[in-house]
Amino acid sequence: MIAPFMGFFIVDGLKQAPWTISIYAGALSCLAIAINRQFAQRIDRGKSAFPLIGVALGGYLLANLTLSIVPALWTVLTFGVVGFGVSTSAVSTMFSLGSGLAEQHQIERSRLNAFMRATTSTAWMVGPAVSFVIADQIGKVGVFRCGLLLGLVWLVLWWWVKPQNAKAKPKEGALEKREGGRVNPGLWLAATFVFCLSSARSLTFSTLPLFYVQEVGLPGYAPGLAFTVKTFVEVFAIFSTPLLMARFGIRKPLLATTLLAVIAIQFLASVQSFPQMLASAAMEGLYYGLYASLGISFVQSYAEDRPARATAIYWNTLMISGVLAGPAVGVIAQTYGFRTVLHVASAVAVFAAAVLLLGARQSWMLASSQS
Repeated sequence: MIAPFMGFFIVDGLKQAPWTISIYAGALSCLAIAINRQFAQRIDRGKSAFPLIGVALGGYLLANLTLSIVPALWTVLTFGVVGFGVSTSAVSTMFSLGSGLAEQHQIERSRLNAFMRATTSTAWMVGPAVSFVIADQIGKVGVFRCGLLLGLVWLVLWWWVKPQNAKAKPKEGALEKREGGRVNPGLWLAATFVFCLSSARSLTFSTLPLFYVQEVGLPGYAPGLAFTVKTFVEVFAIFSTPLLMARFGIRKPLLATTLLAVIAIQFLASVQSFPQMLASAAMEGLYYGLYASLGISFVQSYAEDRPARATAIYWNTLMISGVLAGPAVGVIAQTYGFRTVLHVASAVAVFAAAVLLLGARQSWMLASSQS
């Protein structure tokens, strides 16, 4: 509910300039990156994830409570940044824990990743639509009040449903490798690819709500409906990834997905009507669903001994892309408009394809030299 709404709230609700989004997004992402790194180290050492999720929950409740009472820019940049920044760690923590659960229950990790991503996308199918409908019909502050109520539901589920002793089993030799500090070039090349395509996604993600309402002239509930269509298609795309990986591996489907992203973002930039918005949202959901599931498995495949670290790198890379995309959206939109941001995002996706091809070439050269 909150992530896609905050940029819209800052510009349309608080009447701030678009570049103000970059301050919020940058500060939040930097905080989330630091927390994800610390939490991943604890999980890889076999510490319980239960209190870590509780910390994220506390941040979410704090941010929604303060913004419900004082909906102002200073509140967004203080309590909002701290609360929502801390709360984003829950995603990385749950996915890091999922690797351990897959091993304990003898489930293929890529299949569990797909299930968890699909579950997350199902929530995205509901949350943004609800937030924009509430903002349009009741008022923008109502979104935070609804978020607070859902946070209380999260509290109940965390305390009574979530296993309190859930933890990942440390891998043998992981500590020694950590102390050795060896560089893993494959892991960082995979992270670079994720950074590029996630940057394209972050640019698109931050731009679309304002683009639809302010430049295309669609009604206020349109962004939420677009998110719903996108995530509906996304869920089915995610569930197809284990089959794609079994048949073609990871790299080829990722390359096809990246090229699809280029086309989809260009289509988004050409939207002029409500039906076109729905069609482009479906294309966006198809590429992003494939990327979301394939991407995390791609990064994890380079760090089998420390899955929480690889997962944290994946989510932190997404956060870093948000840090850089925030100022870019503000500057480009302020100067050229929101449609131009989408054209830039498509170009970044092209660069992501180039990085993936470079990684494939290096892997082939390494395999040839070893043979």
